[in-house]
Amino acid sequence: MLVFALLCASPAANAADNPSATSFVRISGTNFTVDDRQFFVVGVNNHYLTYSSRNEVTRVLDDAVTMGANVVRIFLQPVIGSLDGSTATVWNWKSGGDASDLAVKGSYLLYWDPRAGGMAINDGPNGMQKVDFVIAEAGRRHLRLVIGFLDFWSYTGGAQQMRAWYGSQDKSGFFFRDPRTKRDYRSWVSHVVQRVNPLTGLAYRDDPTIMAWELMNEGNAEPEALRLAWTAEMSAFVKSLDPNHLVSSGHANVEAKLSDLTIPTLDFGTWHGYPLFYKLTVSQFNDKITEFCQLAARANKPVLLEEFGYARSNPDSAQAYAMWLDTLARDSNCAGWMVWRLVSRQDSGRYPIDEYDQFDVRNDGGAIWNVFKAAASRAAQVRKTAARTP
Repeated sequence: MLVFALLCASPAANAADNPSATSFVRISGTNFTVDDRQFFVVGVNNHYLTYSSRNEVTRVLDDAVTMGANVVRIFLQPVIGSLDGSTATVWNWKSGGDASDLAVKGSYLLYWDPRAGGMAINDGPNGMQKVDFVIAEAGRRHLRLVIGFLDFWSYTGGAQQMRAWYGSQDKSGFFFRDPRTKRDYRSWVSHVVQRVNPLTGLAYRDDPTIMAWELMNEGNAEPEALRLAWTAEMSAFVKSLDPNHLVSSGHANVEAKLSDLTIPTLDFGTWHGYPLFYKLTVSQFNDKITEFCQLAARANKPVLLEEFGYARSNPDSAQAYAMWLDTLARDSNCAGWMVWRLVSRQDSGRYPIDEYDQFDVRNDGGAIWNVFKAAASRAAQVRKTAARTP
């Protein structure tokens, strides 16, 4: 019955719950707010918007609007070696195919400049101008963005490429400890938050389309003490440059049980939930949602389930998503959700081929799409009903 109720809910997005992005998102206890009104996050992730074509960007953003989402999460990529090849790129930068398959078609944001002997930033049309476009187009659609400054993983370079610039093979500690990579990271953050978007006329730090900055997607520094120290240092640095935006770690945080939530310069907590990876049943994962929302209440900060996925080949996939989304909407200590991941038709005319994880959510009129579309609308109604209940 739960799935039926979600599928039958009104698909029309409530404008009051997806307000024009003219005010910054704030926090109040376990809630996000905009203009002192609760802002429950119903969102999506996408991994290719910062290097794909403009048509691919607008298709994803349009599908996010159709779903009823109010937030899109991205992270800034790609990162490469040197353009002349003298400093190796640790991933297949020249691969062909669709953007969803990590074919970046010559795009890059950060690279090693052998003449200067250090990191360099690409502000050109195949670099930061692509990020300018994503932000401007999201703002036009009244969507908010959660932007990670970097990815930990090497799929399109990330922190692994940056430690490789200095010849390190240490994938878990070097980047977070070495003075050179820490300097590079601070330089990159400074460049991003102070950049003026020529399409909007706003510096990134002054643009309310951006909901929050994330230090890194799944920055798995080891040991834990190093991760927490780096997170505290860099979140304070971001805050010193940009007091307008919220800051979070972007860490998966499941096994760590939101251990970074006590850091005062982190505004909200994040966790990434993949039931099969953690060997959890659908019901056990539902209990995990409640557990993490209780952790939010203890810390008196919002907590986002900002990545989660369940293979569509599972016969109970629609029912599972419906259960989890309903739990998130009904628990007043839950701040929202962001599914991994929304994809749209590529320039090739086809949807991405997703035969491995099978997490892709598509505007295809299928049962999973309808569950998310209905849940995005219903989340606002559940909150309104709960607010009227004595």
